[in-house]
Amino acid sequence: MTDLIREELQSGISSLSLNCNEEMLSSLLAYINILKKWNSAYNLLGGSELDSLVSRHILDSLSIDPYLEGNLIADIGAGAGLPGIPLAILNPGKKFVLIDSNGKKTRFMFQAKIQLGLDNIAIENSRIEHYQSIQQIDMVICRAFSTLVDALTMLQPIFSVECKLLAMKGHFPDEEIARLPDGFELSKAIKLNVPGSKSQRHLIEVKRTRQGS
Repeated sequence: MTDLIREELQSGISSLSLNCNEEMLSSLLAYINILKKWNSAYNLLGGSELDSLVSRHILDSLSIDPYLEGNLIADIGAGAGLPGIPLAILNPGKKFVLIDSNGKKTRFMFQAKIQLGLDNIAIENSRIEHYQSIQQIDMVICRAFSTLVDALTMLQPIFSVECKLLAMKGHFPDEEIARLPDGFELSKAIKLNVPGSKSQRHLIEVKRTRQGS
């Protein structure tokens, strides 16, 4: 089974044209093992999701890698560390802050950070609207989180003029985009092709408008 997972992971990463050396691949496989080990006790993922874990969660997370910008990236509502941990493994030169209000999930992420030796991530057990950063955050990423309006409302305290939001969505969110708050605009809309997945996937980038700055 481990060989099949490695093969699926390698094939998917190749299809996404990502740079991933053997050490990174080993870390991704180790993360998958930690997820499986902790899942039953911490309820990190649904039971049916484990069979499609590589495609549904790891490759899905990595599909946004080409669109990351900046040095400090916040993953809000990070849950089990998706997409933040897989992206941190492939981007050792960037720093990631993984934020979630669920204590069990932040404890899991901290354990994963220690076991994987990921010095480029920090874990914060906090509600998004209460989180404060002493450094400027360059980009915020979220996956299976809230609506764009709700996310931007919560992010106001840390969303600087230069910051961008990368939100992973299923079907193209026409209504959410139409309801963007004043001062924000759609800057990119990308259809993602996740290896092994037949589901629709879109990446929505939002930034502040000049009037809103």
